[in-house]
Order: sequence, then C-alpha cells, then structure tokens
Amino acid sequence: MNGSSFMMEGIRVKYLLLLTSSAILVAPALAQDRQDGEPITVVASGTAQPVSQTGQSISVIDADQIAAVQGPDLIRVLERLPGVSLARSGPLGSQTSLFVRGANSQQVVVTLDGVRLADVAAPSGGFDVGTMVTGGIDRVELLRGSNSVVWGSDAIGGVLALTSAEFSGLRAGIEYGANATLSADAALGTQGNGYGLTLSGGHVRSDGISAFAGGTEPDGLRQWHGSLRGRADLNDRLTLVAAARYADHRVDFDGFPPPAYSFADTPEYQATRQGSGRVGLDYAAGATMLKLGVAYSDTRRDYFDDAASAAPNFATAGKSWRADLSGKADLTSAVTLNFGADSEWTRFSTSFDPAKAARIASAHVLLGYHVGGLHLSAGTRIDDHDRFGTHWTFGANGAIDLAQNLRLRAAYGEGFKAPTLYQLYGYGGNLALQPETSKAYEAGLEYGAHNGHGLIAITLFRRDSRNLIDYVWPDGYFNTGRTRAEGVEMEAGAALTDRLQARFAYTHLKATDRAAGKDLPRRPQDLVSAGLDWTTPLAGLTLGADLRLAGDSYDDRGNVTRLDGYGLLTLRAAVPLDARFELYGRIENVTDSGYETVANYGTYGRSAFVGVRAKW
Repeated sequence: MNGSSFMMEGIRVKYLLLLTSSAILVAPALAQDRQDGEPITVVASGTAQPVSQTGQSISVIDADQIAAVQGPDLIRVLERLPGVSLARSGPLGSQTSLFVRGANSQQVVVTLDGVRLADVAAPSGGFDVGTMVTGGIDRVELLRGSNSVVWGSDAIGGVLALTSAEFSGLRAGIEYGANATLSADAALGTQGNGYGLTLSGGHVRSDGISAFAGGTEPDGLRQWHGSLRGRADLNDRLTLVAAARYADHRVDFDGFPPPAYSFADTPEYQATRQGSGRVGLDYAAGATMLKLGVAYSDTRRDYFDDAASAAPNFATAGKSWRADLSGKADLTSAVTLNFGADSEWTRFSTSFDPAKAARIASAHVLLGYHVGGLHLSAGTRIDDHDRFGTHWTFGANGAIDLAQNLRLRAAYGEGFKAPTLYQLYGYGGNLALQPETSKAYEAGLEYGAHNGHGLIAITLFRRDSRNLIDYVWPDGYFNTGRTRAEGVEMEAGAALTDRLQARFAYTHLKATDRAAGKDLPRRPQDLVSAGLDWTTPLAGLTLGADLRLAGDSYDDRGNVTRLDGYGLLTLRAAVPLDARFELYGRIENVTDSGYETVANYGTYGRSAFVGVRAKW
C-alpha cells in the first residue's frame, strides 16, 4: 500500500468514526419539536422564503457564525459547507477556485448585495473568491445545484450570495498573526424610522508564503476594501435601496520565466481593482412585491513580471451593466407567482484584444403552491443572446412533511452558461460556440429543523453537463466537454446542551470527464467538515475546534499528477473583556500537516493568530 493509499484509508476510518459519533451525539438533540427561527433564503426563488419551503439544497451562515470562524479568509467559512471544495494557488489572496458539487468554479454565480461579481474579461468568466475577505460580510447563502430559471447564465453549479452588514452602531476589529498577517476592519451604521445606512471598510496585508512550493521568497498580499449599503422609505410602499463596494487587491505570485519557462520562485505580482454597485426601488403593497434596479460591476487586472516594473506586461478590463425587474404576487392563499426580467450588457478588452461587447436579455416565471407541509415550485426562463441566440431553461422542486420533524425534498434544475467574451473574441475565439448546459437532479431526507436546534440530512445528487467549452490547442475554443458529477451529502448539526454545539458535513463525490473517462481535477472524492463549539462556565470563554479532511484527487485532466489527501485541525478561543470588547485567537493546521490543493503551490503550516473585536 503506497503512502497516499495509506492516508486515504486512514481518512476513510476517520470519516466512519466521525459519522457514527455525530449521529450518536445529535440524535438526542433532535428529539424535540421544530421551533421558529429557521433561516430565510433568497437564492431559491429570488425573493425571501424559509429554507424549509424549497426542495433545493441551501446552506445559510449568519454573522455570528462568520465571527466564530475568525479571520479575513472567506475560504475557511465556505469549506464548512457540504459539497464544497476549494483550490488556492498559493498564499492568502491568491487565485482561488470554488467547486460546488464538482462544478467548475466559473459555473457558480457569485453576488454581493444583489450584484453579480463575475470578471467578464477572464477567459472563462466567473469570480475569484480569493479576492473577497470576510470584513463587512454578515451573511452567506449557498445553493448547491443548477438553478438557471431564476439566476440565468453561469448557474450550472449553484449560487453563492453574500450580504453586507446592516445595523446601528459601531463595529471594529484588528487581528495579527503568522507571516506578519494583519487585518483590520470597521463598520459604522445607523437606522431609524424609514432609513438605514451602513459604511464599512478594512485593510488586509500579509508577508505570505512562497506561491511556488519549492521556493523561499514569500509572496505577500495587500488589500483595501470599502462598502456602502443604504435604504430610505420614499413613502409607506416605496423604498430606495443602494449598495456599493470597491476593493484594491495586490497579491504576489511566482511564474514561469525564460529561458526554462518552468515554475520558479520569481517576484511577480497581480493588481486587481474591483468596483460594483446597485441602486433600485422596492415596492410592497399587500400581496404584491416589486423590485427594480440597475447594477454595475467592473474588474481590472494588471500583471507585472517584476516588482519594480512601472507598467504591466498584461492587463484586462471587464465591465457589465444589468437592469433588472423582479417581483412576487400571491395569486391565492396557496398559489404564488415569482417573475422577473433583466438585460445585461458586458464589455471586455485586454492588452492584446480590442474592446468587444455582448448583450443578453432574459425573462422568467416561477409558480409556487404552498399548503400546510406541502411546497411545490416550477418555472421556466428564456434568454436571448445577441451571439448564440435563444435558450430555454426549466426547473422544478418540492418538499413535503412526512411526519413531525421529518421532511422529504426533491429538485430538478437546468443550467446554462453563455460563452464568455474572451471565448468569443479573444485568443482562439470562436463565434460559433453554443452555451454550456446541464441537467441536475437531487432528492433528500431531513429530520429536524434549520434553526440551530438540530438537523440531520442526507441528499443524493447528480448533474450531467454538455457542450462544455475547452481550448483545443492550437485551434482555439470549441464545445467539446461532457461531464457527470454524482454523489451523496450528509450533514448534521445540533445544540447538544445549552453550552455545546456540534456540526458535521460529509460529501462523497464522483466527478468525471465522460469523454476521456477521467476524474475531473482538484475534486476530492471524499470531504469531511466537522466542528464543536463550547461556551465554558468561565466568564463567557468559548472554545472551538474545526476539522477538515479531504481525500485524494488529481491535479490534471489526464490524471497523471496526484494530490494526496490531508487533514487540517483548527483550535479557536474567544473571551469577552467587558460588554464591548472581545479577545480571540486561533491556531490553524495544529498538526503542521503538509499538503497541496494545487500541485507545486505552497500552503500554510501551523499558524497562530490573535485579535480583538469591539462594538458599540
């Protein structure tokens, strides 16, 4: 048995032990009636509804949970969720791919306060989650599964919706730790009768580690970010809403310098400037709700091959404008209608490609039926793209209470992803490309409730994707790919006692390239995320532990380079100093495990951090 197989067997044993112990621990806590307070989600239908009223797989992380995780790294928040794996090319702030149930990272819609954050100048589009930090973020929602009926293009893998803070008062925090990593953020908010305004901002810097695993020169990060969120009632039915964010992000990386053109420890860096915002009107009158808005997103990247360079050796610029109208109407006491229409204009250019633009216009309807413990929804969408034409999408889902605390749910969703401007007009561009498409199925059984008091859930899923766009050397981009991702998710969470909270998530995933008969790269077949949080009797001291286990995977489509499985343990603590101040700290990778999520790229060893938070 080789080293990686031995490690994999050890991980599988740990999976079974964790699963058994979690079921034993959680089951008593679930022997109680459902309670109010379950999370509300918007990613299922585009409007607010309880998670239990949809048949889709949705996870919600609130502000308290984000604070408990500690630190600016959004990855550590996302990897607690089932079905999620991430691959980061080096230190904090580096290019990071988010895989949801094995889908490509660019096949997941990412929004902040309703604004899509895709980089339309990137070859495959999508959003680099490595550029997003937790400062100013108060809520994370993740829908796992295709849902293009509501979200349109790119929603093959799911939807990640981030929401910024909205509150009254002042929050501030500062943290320092390993690799001279300093993060500081603050938010000031005010709310009153008919208005609210919150401003937040922060700074993160780090000396980092070498992006090249074999290197010695550290590659650092520096980011400034700021955001605004506000609302004002114009009358008792109409509200003006606005949100905006700007981030200036610089991260060092290692490249492939001449004459050898091999991965080496070289001083290069990337500067990214992200701006986004939305302004709109919300209307609510009785059984009718309408939302109208205009959103803007702009991402500019400059690549420098030397820290002393005055001008970039390569630059990209991508921007989008989106006008949207959505609404909900209660047709009867049991029947609801969600609807929407939008039009998006995108534009990109690079140092070597002249500016090009595209437009896509869409409309959708979603009919819902809700009676007692039965919830059904079905809808369709039409998209008209000025390059590839018209595309129809269908989706349906349902949930039914079989008994007290026991719920059955199922969903079918279609997804599609329009060709990016780079794939149409960039190097190797092809105007004959068709959109990528998917059909996703899932069925699940839940016992308990999504309110923190106790839940056990198991979900079977499968997604088939076709017409995936790949670059075929040397001819350019073509529709060549066919993939399948299928597996099972298990999750459990409960307040075991008044002071002890437990969580557990396990995913078994088989993601394959059906044309080549190979595993898709950087998607571990087995993933475990587990944690305990204990509020001790000692002056409010809380202690926490997080465990992340990942099985073996491959780094390349040919399945030649293997990535060994690994386990990471984080220990956390926090204690209030008084009513306003809290001192906290953590140790990441306690066992100092060596691992890689991308072959030959560096990862952090044992790292310690300490910080203080304040609120007024």
